[in-house]
Amino acid sequence: MSTTAGDSSYDVVIVGGAIIGSSVAWFLSANPDFDGSILVVERDPSYEHSSTGHTNSCMRQQFSNELNIEMSQFAAEFVRNFQSYMGNDPEVPELAVHHFGYMYLAGDDEFAKTLRHNQQVQASFGAGTKIMTPEQIAADYPFYNVDDIVCGSHNLIDEGYFDAGTMFDWWKKKARSNGAEYITNEVVGIGREGDRVASVTLKSGEVIACGTVVNASGPRAVETARMAGLDLPVEPRKRYTFMFDAAEPLDRALPLTIDPSGVHVRDDGAYYMAGITPDPDPAVAYDDFAMDRDIWEDRVWPTLAHRIPAFEKIKVHNQWAGHYAHNTVDHNVIVGPHHEVSNFIFVNGFSGHGLQQSPAMGRGVAEFITYGDYRSLDLTPLGYHRIVAGEPFIETAII
Repeated sequence: MSTTAGDSSYDVVIVGGAIIGSSVAWFLSANPDFDGSILVVERDPSYEHSSTGHTNSCMRQQFSNELNIEMSQFAAEFVRNFQSYMGNDPEVPELAVHHFGYMYLAGDDEFAKTLRHNQQVQASFGAGTKIMTPEQIAADYPFYNVDDIVCGSHNLIDEGYFDAGTMFDWWKKKARSNGAEYITNEVVGIGREGDRVASVTLKSGEVIACGTVVNASGPRAVETARMAGLDLPVEPRKRYTFMFDAAEPLDRALPLTIDPSGVHVRDDGAYYMAGITPDPDPAVAYDDFAMDRDIWEDRVWPTLAHRIPAFEKIKVHNQWAGHYAHNTVDHNVIVGPHHEVSNFIFVNGFSGHGLQQSPAMGRGVAEFITYGDYRSLDLTPLGYHRIVAGEPFIETAII
């Protein structure tokens, strides 16, 4: 990947080339009505410390808000028909998908009520979610301890995890073949002329004129916004993941299970994957990926052994900390233009939903840049205006 731009001016500059930036680059470059130039600036082409590099590659339809449900349904349809979206290129593989579903477990009547309400919303949009009694859960998945469970919410259709790495790789490859230019560099300044962004300055010293800037810089998005004199309520929050095997492997696939404690665990082929949100959960430095040495022994393993007794004897093989790009207002993405600087486009603050929402985000942002509005799915409710107005986008199904 080159470190210098091939031109001094681009119609669109995308700050960040991970899953979101590359989704925008591919959808935009593949849109027959867009004939502009695209520059993607990525500071770390290894993506080692990106949120994309630490993703668990999951998708679900079990949300409480219809727009989140519809975005995930498009993701499922996109993954299912990936080869077609990639122009039926014979070199493009099908994406591996594991539809073992999510299993939300309610440990009290209040959360059970929430799950039942959400199931009705999901069902109204065609999702296959069903509410299960403890007896039904035990019949289908006898490895669970359900003695303290009120109900579960489960969906085996278009929920589970998929090969996001292959999707990401092909977005980058196809965007480049369509003319998008990727460079290894860093945006260190953004020039404005009144209410419009006019240029970006790179760490190498280059000043690049631009028609539109797309902020796709993940947990660092607030820094990109500040360069343009804009505010953004996004910060890095640490999330822990553990890969382990069991002395007594389960006899069937383990759904992505969200325990009432907050610990989540799922099947991952030869291993199992568990994760947890720390408590307390402060913002962290961009380069802080240190593991908490006690969180496995104190919180994760005891929870796993209680919920799935076969996990009493397990061994951790790998572990890592990654960062959520956490939207402190309402834990949902902020997408679309700034209300005063209309050619500065946000696509930030996914709070853990970025991978599964990336197809809808790329499509939507590409439509907005090309046509001036959203054509396929109206993403306006997720716009920056709600941050200004102090009107959160409510979503109760947050992990």
